[in-house]
Amino acid sequence: MDLIRTSSFAAVMLSSVAIPAFASTVISAPANGAQVSSPFTLITSSDTCSSLPVIAVGYSFDSLADTQVFPGSQMNGPVNAPSGSHTIHVKAWNAAGAVCVTDVGVSVGGGADLFSSIVPSNAVSISSLQVLGSWYQAHDGATTGGSSGSMSIVNSPSLSGSARMFTSNFSYFGGQRYTVHIDDDMTATNFFYDTWVYIAGNTSGFSNLEFDLNQTIPNGETVVMGFQCDTWNNTWDFSVNAGSATAYNDTWGHSKAACNARTWAPNQWHHVQIWFSHNASGWVTYHAVWLDGAQQDLNVTAFSGFMLGWAPALDTNFQIDGSLPGTSSATVYLDNMIVYRW
Repeated sequence: MDLIRTSSFAAVMLSSVAIPAFASTVISAPANGAQVSSPFTLITSSDTCSSLPVIAVGYSFDSLADTQVFPGSQMNGPVNAPSGSHTIHVKAWNAAGAVCVTDVGVSVGGGADLFSSIVPSNAVSISSLQVLGSWYQAHDGATTGGSSGSMSIVNSPSLSGSARMFTSNFSYFGGQRYTVHIDDDMTATNFFYDTWVYIAGNTSGFSNLEFDLNQTIPNGETVVMGFQCDTWNNTWDFSVNAGSATAYNDTWGHSKAACNARTWAPNQWHHVQIWFSHNASGWVTYHAVWLDGAQQDLNVTAFSGFMLGWAPALDTNFQIDGSLPGTSSATVYLDNMIVYRW
C-alpha cells in the first residue's frame, strides 16, 4: 500500500472528526486478537460512514499520527509492523469529511525469515530489475487475438522511486509479454523470485498475470519456469512440457494453490514471491508462492525443458493477458524486482 502524504484530500480527511459509531466497516483479516507475522494482509470493506458513501479508506497504528490513505472503499494489501501487540485503527472517510474508525487488535511475531531459511548467504542476486534498459515486448503468439503495449519508468506510484509501468491493450483474449535479460548463468539451479505489483484503476481489463524465468542449461535445453495467477481457473499455474525437449507441447498445470488476480485490490502494492528449482534434465520443482506474505505450498514437479537453440541466457518475462472477447486494456506496475539464484 502506498502512503498518500501530500494530498490536500488526505490533509482534510485526517483533520476530520472520527465517528466510530456510524461506521459500516467489515474487517475480513486479520481477526481481532490474531497472532500474525509481518508483513500481514489487511482486508477491509467500508460501504458507508455516517450514512454517506465512503470515498477513501486507510489505517494507522496505536497512537501514531502516521496514516496511510487510499482512494475507494476497500483495502487488500500487505502491512508491515514491528513485533508486539498493536491496535490497528481502520478508517473510512465520506465526501462530507467525516472519518469513521473501527479498531482491530493484533499480536505481531517475528515470523519466518524467508531469506535465511530458503536463500543461502552465497546466493547471487540482481535487484531493481524493473529499471534495466533492455526490456522488450511482444505479443504472445500462443494466445488468441492480438495485443500491444508500452513501457516507461515512473516515480509514482512507486516504492523505490523508480517503478516500471506496463500499459497493455488486448483484443480477443490476447496476451502481451515483456522480457528482460538478466544474465548468462547456465549453472544455477535454485531461484527465488521477488517483486511488487500495482494494478491501476481496476482489474476488469485483464485475466492472468504471469511471472516467468527462462534459463538455458548445459544440456542445451531452455528450462521454462513459467508461473501465473490464473483467473479462469482460480489457481496458481506452472509451465509443463507435455511432450519432449525436441517435440514439445507447452501447456499449463493447475496447482492446488488458489489465485485470482482480479481479486487483488487495485491502486495498492502487492508482494509476489516464488521459489522454484530444477535439475540437470529440465525437471522443475515449484516449491511455494507467497502473496502479501501469505504462503501457499506447491511442491509439484514437472518437465519443462525445451530445445530452442538459445545461446546462454537467463531471462524473466512478465505477461498480462486480456479478459474479453472484444477489446480491453490494463495498466500494471512492477517495483523492487529481484531474483536470487544459487
